Amino acid sequence: MQEKIIGSVMPVLELMLDQGERIVAEAGELSWISSSIDLHTSTQLAGAKGLFGVLKRAMGGGGLFMTEYAANRGPGLVAFANKVPGHILPIDVQPGGTYLIHRHGFLCGTPGIELTVGFQRTLGAGVFGGEGFVLQKVGGTGRSWIEIDGEVVSYDLRPGENLRVHPGHVGMFQDTVTFDITTVPGIRNVLFGGDGLFLASLTGPGRVWLQSMPLSNLAHALAHYLPSGESGRSGVTAAAAGGVLGAVLGGLSGDNNS
Repeated sequence: MQEKIIGSVMPVLELMLDQGERIVAEAGELSWISSSIDLHTSTQLAGAKGLFGVLKRAMGGGGLFMTEYAANRGPGLVAFANKVPGHILPIDVQPGGTYLIHRHGFLCGTPGIELTVGFQRTLGAGVFGGEGFVLQKVGGTGRSWIEIDGEVVSYDLRPGENLRVHPGHVGMFQDTVTFDITTVPGIRNVLFGGDGLFLASLTGPGRVWLQSMPLSNLAHALAHYLPSGESGRSGVTAAAAGGVLGAVLGGLSGDNNS
């Protein structure tokens, strides 16, 4: 299998499969494909065993259905594109060394990859964390590709070293990192700081990958320009939102081409 990541702002993962090779992705992730590639959609892929395995994968943010792309009739091409500006990170997964990734981070993987919900070490992480703290767990054996929104900032945490992160900025971390929930200190900070009530607490040892522009932050930034229901202004605000996003993407693309 040959892989190529094309582009920078809105990257595309291009995989050239040799005859007999396969790749698994969530249903609906495909961008383009060669005519020699066969598709097979099922719930029993990516390590899911029975109904309970499928539900655990869905709880982590994955889909109920997965699609397998197989080069049964000769070599062929499969391509997957990022849904928002960001990066595609390849990871090699070995037995006993799993990764926890953000809710919609799994792009695709080889057939030996297992995708499930990342159960937290404490009850509070699941009950009080909210959607931003729901994580996918990538295990098994093989290669996987992960979507990270915006820029990627990585840290290698020493044993006992702690990093507190807004939940949306948690992109991925090794399973040796302890994940927990903490609150923003100080009642004044909680009421007037605008940073929410909870933070993710990441404690080493292990590597963490943070994302600079989670989708929730992008939506919040554009909300001011979206239609508010006032007559006469919805068309203007919608056009403004499109113009803002187009200018951002166009500017980034221009910078990379210069």
